[in-house]
Amino acid sequence: MYAIVEIAGHQFKVEKDQKVFVNRLQTEEGKKVSFDNVLLIGDGDKVTVGAPAIGGAQVSAKVLKHLKGDKVIVFKKKRRKGYRVKNGHRQSLSEIVIESIVASGAKPAKKAAAKTEAKKAEPKKAEAKATAPKTEAKKAAPKAAAKKTTGKADDLKKIEGIGPKIASTLVEAGIATFADLAKAKPEAISEIIAGVRGNHVTDTWPAQAKLAADGKWDELKKWQDELDGGKA
Repeated sequence: MYAIVEIAGHQFKVEKDQKVFVNRLQTEEGKKVSFDNVLLIGDGDKVTVGAPAIGGAQVSAKVLKHLKGDKVIVFKKKRRKGYRVKNGHRQSLSEIVIESIVASGAKPAKKAAAKTEAKKAEPKKAEAKATAPKTEAKKAAPKAAAKKTTGKADDLKKIEGIGPKIASTLVEAGIATFADLAKAKPEAISEIIAGVRGNHVTDTWPAQAKLAADGKWDELKKWQDELDGGKA
């Protein structure tokens, strides 16, 4: 019987009484350790494949000793830059011997069970924290949207003398339609657009807006041909 099992982040094909070198384990020398992430088990012609792991399967082993692997030279060089770096590395390893392979019915290792429970608990806490701000934002969003969409805005740029900047400034001040502009006084409009650069004559804007609000576009167009930036 053989098994393919994940140990310390790497996959190994193991059999009973086989010695394997794996990345350093936290288990002390001489103690037993179990691995639950068994991906495949082969017993003669019968092969069981997990999805991704086989439920109830387990590989038990004993830690023989902790050691360091052979030295590896890491050399880096950049051409025509005068850059050369040479380092040595020895990987920390653990030598283990496989004692048994169980295909089903094994109890999960304590450490693995504790980690899985901790991982399950963490998303719940994160979700609880994340849902509260989202629900508050959803409650606040309709109120903000209601202020902006109280009425259907008109294209104020159709008024002679009004450009994109002035149009957006008027909308922010609550003058979003031709009817709103027709009711406003030229002096009040001048105060609203005081921060916009340029010499803006607002005397004819309410009258132009009144024609636009009434749908008298031909009359408005004829009058605008005689205006110069809103000035008669």
